[in-house]
Amino acid sequence: MLEASGPASWRVALPHSAAAVPIARALVRTALADIEASADRDTAELLTAELVANAVEHTRGGSPIQLVVELLPTGCQVEVHDGDPVPPGHLSRHAPAPEPDALQEHGRGLLLIRALSSACGHRATDAGKAVWFTLPSRG
Repeated sequence: MLEASGPASWRVALPHSAAAVPIARALVRTALADIEASADRDTAELLTAELVANAVEHTRGGSPIQLVVELLPTGCQVEVHDGDPVPPGHLSRHAPAPEPDALQEHGRGLLLIRALSSACGHRATDAGKAVWFTLPSRG
């Protein structure tokens, strides 16, 4: 259910399945569509899809995934909440990320998030963790 949690933020529960990815992309695209000087919608969609896909792939399916989109005066922040307290690997900008194996199909999502966002990270929540990124406004 889509829930307004303020004049410029949204929280939505997503199914713990691959179907969550296009739903999350559509929510981000809609949230940023009519906002003047908003963050880059294409990048926001891509990074949101990566976070949601990671949550689906790397956590157990017992509880829904929560997507939080917040429009900020300086851009936007997107968070994905899941029920697994284990932090994602190599998301911090402070530690060097390993080079992905060129022959593997996976392993580049967090690198994209680190490279394309203005900030990213994770934090513990009462129910697991939240993984987030921010993008600056284009204006």
